[in-house]
Amino acid sequence: MQFGRYYEEFEVGAVYKHWPGKTVTEYDDHLFCLLTMNHHPLHMDVNYAEKTTDFGKNVVVGNYIYSLLLGMSVPDVSGKAIANLEIESLRHVAPTFHGDTIYGETTVLDKTPSKSKDDRGVVYVETIGYKQDGTVVCIFRRKVMVPKQSYGKARGGEQPGRPEPTPR
Repeated sequence: MQFGRYYEEFEVGAVYKHWPGKTVTEYDDHLFCLLTMNHHPLHMDVNYAEKTTDFGKNVVVGNYIYSLLLGMSVPDVSGKAIANLEIESLRHVAPTFHGDTIYGETTVLDKTPSKSKDDRGVVYVETIGYKQDGTVVCIFRRKVMVPKQSYGKARGGEQPGRPEPTPR
């Protein structure tokens, strides 16, 4: 299974459809809120959401959706990354609710070889997240520093640091 890509493997215009999707549960949302200390009642209090919001129900915290999509993109985009350099933009386009399933896809917008080191480059991508009905919920653009194949070879190939089993 491929995990990330080397710089040479990215093509401008390529689209990676991340699979599988993830159905967001109330537990997922509440756990993320608790871990990040986001206690806004829109996310945690059903009574508040039903009586005081336009949605009439809890809305999943947007940064969870962003984090979920970022994670979904790792096997296709940043699995070999040296660093995530920049999140250029992040837009929450529509709400996500408990029970929605999130899917994502990433488009390669540009790529630039490093000016200071010849064993890496920067890939500029846009990731779009959408629900089971196709409604776009989140869009973000980021720049990722990825190694060239020469970098990988110099550090042990596809799975550096992976031990071999000891014979029995």
